[in-house]
Amino acid sequence: MAADLHAKYQKLAQEYSKLRAQNQVLKKAVVDEQGQGASLKEELKMKDQSVRKLQQEMDSLTFRNQQLAKRVELLQEELVTTEAKGKKSKKSVDPQSQMSQQRQSVFDEDLQNKIQENERLHREIQEAQAKHRQTETDLRERLLVLEKDAMQHKAVIDGLKMKYIDTIEKLQNDKANLEVKSQSLEREAKDCRLRTEECQQQLRNIHTDLSSRLDQSLSIIQDKVPFNDTSCAEYSTLDVPVHDRRHQLKARDVSGQALAFLRDLVGALLNLHTYTEQRIQIYPIDSATDTISPLNQKFSEYLHENASYVRPLEEGMLNLFESITEETVTTLETTVKLKPFSDVFTTYVYFLKKILPYQLKSLEEECEYSVCTANLQARNIELQSDMKKMTAVFEKLQVYISLLALPSTKPEMLLQTNYNVVFTQLAACLHSLHDVMKDISKHYSKKVSLEQELPTITQKLKNTNDCILSSVVALSNVTGKIGTFFSNNLDFFTVPSVYSSRIGMGVIDPLAAECMLGNKKKAAAYIKTLKKPRPGSVPYEEALANRKTILSSTESREGLSQQVQQSQEKIAKLEQEKEHWMLEAQLAKIKLEKENQRLTELESQLKPTVTGKMTFVGAVQENGTIPKLEEELPFVEKDSKEPVRSTSLVGMLTTSTINNEIPDAESREQLIKNHYMMRVAELTSQLQIGDSKSVHFYAECRALAKRLALAEKSREALLDEIKVANQNIVRLQDELMTTKRSYEDQLSMMSDHLCSMNETLSKQREEIDSLRMGSKGNTKKNRGR
Repeated sequence: MAADLHAKYQKLAQEYSKLRAQNQVLKKAVVDEQGQGASLKEELKMKDQSVRKLQQEMDSLTFRNQQLAKRVELLQEELVTTEAKGKKSKKSVDPQSQMSQQRQSVFDEDLQNKIQENERLHREIQEAQAKHRQTETDLRERLLVLEKDAMQHKAVIDGLKMKYIDTIEKLQNDKANLEVKSQSLEREAKDCRLRTEECQQQLRNIHTDLSSRLDQSLSIIQDKVPFNDTSCAEYSTLDVPVHDRRHQLKARDVSGQALAFLRDLVGALLNLHTYTEQRIQIYPIDSATDTISPLNQKFSEYLHENASYVRPLEEGMLNLFESITEETVTTLETTVKLKPFSDVFTTYVYFLKKILPYQLKSLEEECEYSVCTANLQARNIELQSDMKKMTAVFEKLQVYISLLALPSTKPEMLLQTNYNVVFTQLAACLHSLHDVMKDISKHYSKKVSLEQELPTITQKLKNTNDCILSSVVALSNVTGKIGTFFSNNLDFFTVPSVYSSRIGMGVIDPLAAECMLGNKKKAAAYIKTLKKPRPGSVPYEEALANRKTILSSTESREGLSQQVQQSQEKIAKLEQEKEHWMLEAQLAKIKLEKENQRLTELESQLKPTVTGKMTFVGAVQENGTIPKLEEELPFVEKDSKEPVRSTSLVGMLTTSTINNEIPDAESREQLIKNHYMMRVAELTSQLQIGDSKSVHFYAECRALAKRLALAEKSREALLDEIKVANQNIVRLQDELMTTKRSYEDQLSMMSDHLCSMNETLSKQREEIDSLRMGSKGNTKKNRGR
């Protein structure tokens, strides 16, 4: 796919360079034509100026002629009056008549000269006017032709610009797709490298395992096998062969690829037949406005049935793919589903042979159409030959596929030695089919390009032609892929069968193959019943994959576990110390309260003792005897300071009794119980707070994840909008440049026009002034006369 896209990209780049060169040539031609048009306009202006000058001269000449005519009339009147006078007095006025006759002769000669000069000037003016009109008409016709050519060139340039923009956008999109595909392919290549390393490791392990098993089995065969039962082939035909799982996986993979290619081929054929039917309905006669010919009507009916012939190809290949599994034995003798596929392919080939003459006659009918040119007829003739070749190639394919289907039904009809020849011929036939499809796509593209130049073509026909061309190109690509796929797997198809190459196996008969597969299933079921379940353990592949990580992380795990243990021990000790000091604080508080009580009691006791001392001193003074108070006080103090130990569930607490008071163990137990209940309540509240925080954080995380997904989507949408905006900006900049250039050209043209108008105005003013001066001079002369 990458190579095809690269080739397409190169072709598009070449076409773009060609069109760019053509665009430069067209631009030069347009500039030359514009220069020629400007020069012609200047010539036209000069001619107009000359015409105006001639018209002015003609006006002046007519004015002079009028003056001369008036003068002639006056002279004729004077001549008449002189002749009348001369008749009356001939005798008396002879010298005066002679003088008048002489004057009359002079005036006659002058008048005759003026008349001749006027005739000559009239002729010259008429000739000049005729020449001017002729040149003006020629120049106007040439100017119209040049304007038409300029408009056509401008339309061509606009079309090429739009085409270039579309091709550039397509190339940019293809480039982006190719970059994405290259990145995905690089990732797949990395994955494949990792898989190959794992497979190589597995292969080494399997090789060592199989070599040990081979040695063991060889020793067992040499020691334990008494005879060889493969000497007689007849008794070993129903034996279950060795299951080649690799061969089966390869066959399954190949059949899956063939199914994918055949689906693409079926889709392309359906599109080709369907769009061909649509083209017949609209060209050369549109069925919506007029009735088509009976030939095309019959041809469209046959093409309408194409799905019933093409769809079964995909179904037959799907059944063949489903029949090939890992448990089956896949050879030409055992693939019984190949025969239905061959029958379906045969019916499709009959369908192609049935529609071929109608297709050829339809192309002939297109050639007889009045709009069809000679080049279009040549393309139709080439398509006729291509259709014949395509049908012939499909017939060859049908023959080879039917030959490959024979071993599953009649093995004696096709020898095993001829399998290679059939497969190689089938590969060559697929390549020839690809060549024919390439020719069809090339000729049809030329035909479509010629039809688009016709004046009677419609948009519906253009769309249909594009669809047919795309389906033909898809057929060419699919047939090329099928040919390369078959050539790449030709070694797999032509290699001798693993099952039939064993000693004593021979050619597998289809019935024997069914019995063999039944025996194989029974043997597999029996072995499955004998097989005992293994105890659960870690898979060997997983253990190998995790070995490196385990070895690298063992030391770090041990160190971390020791650190965790030490930290847990420290935490436990600190908790114990904390609890101990909290108990000590509570006991100290209790002691403080009791000491305060004892102090109050002692104060209450000291008051009577103070009064007793006073009486005692009086008594001593009177009697002279001292009571034994000092001897009793130490005993009281001893009794009050004697320590008392009490034990409980928490531990041993030592207190001192005051005034022979016994410590209250129950109150102490109650205090400790209250302390622990408070501690439990505090911990439960903290746990609830932690749970609520965790739920809150979990909800926030989910909301953030949703917001992140929405942000990603909005980011992608904004990126798309930015791309569209950039494209619009580029387009608007191009339009701005074009409009700027057009406005500059228009301004330059208007400035030139204004200059020319100013020149004409100045000339007209000069002419008017000259005429005024001439008219003033004439009036003065007339007045003088």
